[in-house]
Amino acid sequence: QVQLVESGGGLVQTGGSTRLSCAASGRTFSGYVLAWFRQAPGKERALVGNINWSAGTTYYADSVKGRFTISGDNAKNTVYLQMNNLKPEDTAVYYCAARREVLGTYNYWGQGTQVTVSS
Repeated sequence: QVQLVESGGGLVQTGGSTRLSCAASGRTFSGYVLAWFRQAPGKERALVGNINWSAGTTYYADSVKGRFTISGDNAKNTVYLQMNNLKPEDTAVYYCAARREVLGTYNYWGQGTQVTVSS
């Protein structure tokens, strides 16, 4: 069983930066894909990006490419989402999620953390 706990977020001004953290307990991330999703009010949850923990490869949605970076700390079993040049449309609840590499469904989720970008 994997438990994910997010931290970070809060209120940020347009153009500002913030970093979210997602710490895992229960096992290491080896063999897993870790992702960040977000859900804005009235919208469906959308994939922001992910990282294949073993390969170190990343994917980003077009809307955040060049502004957001996903990285991981193996020793701390923590994945990060560095968000730069934030825009009001980045306002959302951000969720960390995990799935095994061989599976397509994210079956482990964090509780979510709010990021609000003021204009």
